[in-house]
Amino acid sequence: MSFIVCKNKSLSSFSLLSLCLFAIQISFSQKKDENIGTEVVNVVKPYAPTISDAFKVKETPTLDDDDTSKKENIQYTIFSFPVASTFAPSKGKAVSVDKIPDEKIFSNYLTLGAGNFGTVTAELFITQNISNTDYFGGMLRHNSSQGGIKNVVLDDKFLNTALDLTYGSRTKAMSWNADLGYQHQVYNWYGIHPGIFDDITIASISEKQTYHTLYLGGKLGLNDGFLKESTVKFTRFWDAFGSSENRFVAKPSLEFDIVEQKIKVNFVVDYVNGSFNKTFNGGSSFKYGFTNIGFQPSVKIQKDQLTINAGVGFFYSAAQEAGQSKFFIYPQVTGSFKIVGDLMIFYAGLEGTLQQNSYHDFIQENFFVSPTLTIAPTNQKYDIYAGLKGKLANSVSYNIRGSYKDEEGKALFKSNIYDIFNGNSDGYTFANSFEVVYDKVKTVSLFGELKADFSKNVSFGVNATFSSFTTDVEKEAWNLPAIKLTSTLDVTITPKWYARASLFFVGERKDIFRQATVTLPFPPDENVTLKSFFDINAYLGYKYSQRFSFFLKGNNLANQNYQRWSNYPVQGLQILGGASYKFDF
Repeated sequence: MSFIVCKNKSLSSFSLLSLCLFAIQISFSQKKDENIGTEVVNVVKPYAPTISDAFKVKETPTLDDDDTSKKENIQYTIFSFPVASTFAPSKGKAVSVDKIPDEKIFSNYLTLGAGNFGTVTAELFITQNISNTDYFGGMLRHNSSQGGIKNVVLDDKFLNTALDLTYGSRTKAMSWNADLGYQHQVYNWYGIHPGIFDDITIASISEKQTYHTLYLGGKLGLNDGFLKESTVKFTRFWDAFGSSENRFVAKPSLEFDIVEQKIKVNFVVDYVNGSFNKTFNGGSSFKYGFTNIGFQPSVKIQKDQLTINAGVGFFYSAAQEAGQSKFFIYPQVTGSFKIVGDLMIFYAGLEGTLQQNSYHDFIQENFFVSPTLTIAPTNQKYDIYAGLKGKLANSVSYNIRGSYKDEEGKALFKSNIYDIFNGNSDGYTFANSFEVVYDKVKTVSLFGELKADFSKNVSFGVNATFSSFTTDVEKEAWNLPAIKLTSTLDVTITPKWYARASLFFVGERKDIFRQATVTLPFPPDENVTLKSFFDINAYLGYKYSQRFSFFLKGNNLANQNYQRWSNYPVQGLQILGGASYKFDF
């Protein structure tokens, strides 16, 4: 009889008793004769494996083989003996790498050049740090030519000299600077109509005009405050015919956050006042004056790939001498949406503004206007535009834009009449000067631009503008081209040689010619079409040293005798050579 002792504290008493009785029953049922016969039983059943039948092979299997599990002790023995050697290792030394020296940056430079047509150019720039925060700078520029244009019978020389001085300071809290400048310009009304004046009349023409500009300005910006930037400028302008003009422009700009929205407010105060000594027909002097005050709040909204600047412009134009005082409201909304990151960005806008015109600004655009102009602001009602910009590759960017602009009182340059009965015989009354006329002009334009940096040594850019103009009173949009194209190419040939080339193309423009004679006191307008032209320029430079460099410049390389303004041909092929010197005090 077999006895089985059952003891397990984790089982209940009932379970323990049942287990013990079952074990005793098995023990009593066994017999000493274990031979109970044989019988073959065939069980046929298809095997259906389950997940539980699968097992993972251990990475390190357990080996029960005693012979395999035993480790054999191995002893290693080294037989060493001394060997004579004459080898003496040298100390290691790092391989030197040629380092390109950083190009020294100089604070000052002087450039001098001379060329055909008696051209002389000079430029001097000086800057000096007064302290850790304060600095002083100055620039003197001169460009002149003695003339010599083919088939021009009047003096066509010109001179442009300017001096600019600045003093400023930069700190963590604020930055400011004050500017003082003076400019002296001399130009001649040499563009008389061919074949209508005899030698005696030509000899009597006094074609010289002189302009003077004196200005004082400043800029203030607070880095931590809501006053981001404020500019102020006063300009005094006068000429050799008794004309004078004063202009004061102040533009404070505020920026702050309200309810996590960035608010920006631009203020504009633009005052202009001037007088002309006489009218074109020799009448008495007259004055003009306007004060434009603008308030332009805007809010910037940015969400994911969308950015919107929503604003509005409120302007009031007060007329001091002649004209009407008016109030204007303009939309000023711009936005952009990144369609494919920086590869394709859609942008659009609806903007309007009140543009202040001045005698000084007209002169800088057209040196040959008469000192008898009508000055008034331009009401740019709106400019609707939309476009796509982005990158075609990492080094190629593009910009395409279409726009529709509506302007009321847009200034157009138009040739003055030659009137034999004119009581004024000044040098600008021989159909060789321009007046300013105002008209309502609608402009539809398409602009395209492509820029590419083929490498760090070669870059290329081209842009073109195609425009269509519609006027209200005037027959044409005088002297406005329908096509304008510009292309530039910059090449670094070697570390010492570099070059630049540019091409400008301007399409046809419209103007008129009028001549009042004894037999025809009220002449009809004779339409004039100025031919399209292109101008090719090139620049070649050589760096002799860090301080010295030489250059050779060519303008109008195709030697085109084109007219920028009616009866005003430009100089032909122009070659200018010179040198630059950089230095520090």
